[in-house]
Amino acid sequence: MSRLDLIADIPGIDDVGLSLAGIEDLVRRALEEDLAGGIDVTSAATIPATQLGRASAVPRQPGVVAGIPVAAAVFVFVSDGRVTVEDLDIDGTRVVPGDVLLTAVGPVRDLLTAERTALNLLCHLSGVATLTRRWFDEVAGTGAIIRDTRKTMPGLRALEKYAVRCGGGANHRMGLYDAALVKDNHVAAAGGVRAAFEAVRHAAPDIPLEIEVDTLEQLREAIDAGATLVLLDNMSPATMREAVAIAAGRAVRLEASGGLSLDVARAVAETGVDFLAVGALTHSAPVLDIGLDLS
Repeated sequence: MSRLDLIADIPGIDDVGLSLAGIEDLVRRALEEDLAGGIDVTSAATIPATQLGRASAVPRQPGVVAGIPVAAAVFVFVSDGRVTVEDLDIDGTRVVPGDVLLTAVGPVRDLLTAERTALNLLCHLSGVATLTRRWFDEVAGTGAIIRDTRKTMPGLRALEKYAVRCGGGANHRMGLYDAALVKDNHVAAAGGVRAAFEAVRHAAPDIPLEIEVDTLEQLREAIDAGATLVLLDNMSPATMREAVAIAAGRAVRLEASGGLSLDVARAVAETGVDFLAVGALTHSAPVLDIGLDLS
């Protein structure tokens, strides 16, 4: 059985936003940083090849978990299926210290060789999910939706955006190809808000289109041009409330962006904007501390 076949059997693996081949490639490249085509020297020297054991991933702090199927794939990949993974928790679940997120059973050499790569992915993605849930909870009841950005780690965008969903957030565009975002530099290059908007709409009439504005005057110009999604860049809550009033009764959604932090999240959401764009979800999320306990 191939590694792809082994990975395909992991519960939840189809939901993480990467193809099986993409997961295999990510795990292979991550392991290459540790193994470089060789072996785990320490484990090979200290642990008999026939020694079996169990290793459980356990959080050291409360949070929201994400990436369990990917971590499981690391154990399967390293061991060529000699390790089986049990007790998989569900991504998006709130966890506390002592919970078992997954248990890997098999040769101890394989368990320890896979440990750091599996935890690197699991801790990082769970950190993204945990931070997203904090933002989600902060604006609960306002109707505003927390969205991510393209401020992601190269090679990890699909997984990080998956972790955002696990935390209760929503995804903005995946890349430069599936939606257009006209920003201030595009406006400057095109000669104005309307000119930039119309140029993109002409070139790509069927693609979702959002335009960034810095002032209420630009907002009016964007709406008059036909914009249905407008990003309000670095506006104060008071100005955002004015923007919401301007857009009232029109088929226009507004997204707040720039200078956002948890301590102002609710105030921004209560202005009536539809979305809060938060780059910090992916570029500044601290890891969730998770360890591997061998027995």
